Amino acid sequence: MSDTPATMSSNRPYLLRAIYDWISDNGLTPYLLVNAGFEGVRVPAHVVKDGQVVLNIAMRAVANLELGNDWVNFSARFSGVSHTVHVPVGAVLALYAQENGQGMMFPAEEGGETPPPTPPAPDDTTDGEGEPPKRGAPHLRIVK
Repeated sequence: MSDTPATMSSNRPYLLRAIYDWISDNGLTPYLLVNAGFEGVRVPAHVVKDGQVVLNIAMRAVANLELGNDWVNFSARFSGVSHTVHVPVGAVLALYAQENGQGMMFPAEEGGETPPPTPPAPDDTTDGEGEPPKRGAPHLRIVK
């Protein structure tokens, strides 16, 4: 046996998948609370309130949901317009059932010290103004 403790990966993605399954299996609606200012978060800017966004991630509300080890990705409609959403797992603040609030909160992580892994390439590489998105500050942009 080694005296050096083994470095383990984050348990957050595993807990997210377990809580999501638990909420869904009980016929409730899983909601994701996200720190919208976390580096790498891509959600429609108009849904952000006070630097956070609550997302309904029920299978009936989203398409192509992926609860990966590094990212939560899916497509959803906001105000009738389809958007691709990318959320680094570290940006997730809570996953809970909309109907009764049961679920799990997660400690906030720093969003700027270590950049998250690169998300899948978006369908549109411009920011809607014909220019590539700027790097730096928050990475929120409308995905068309």
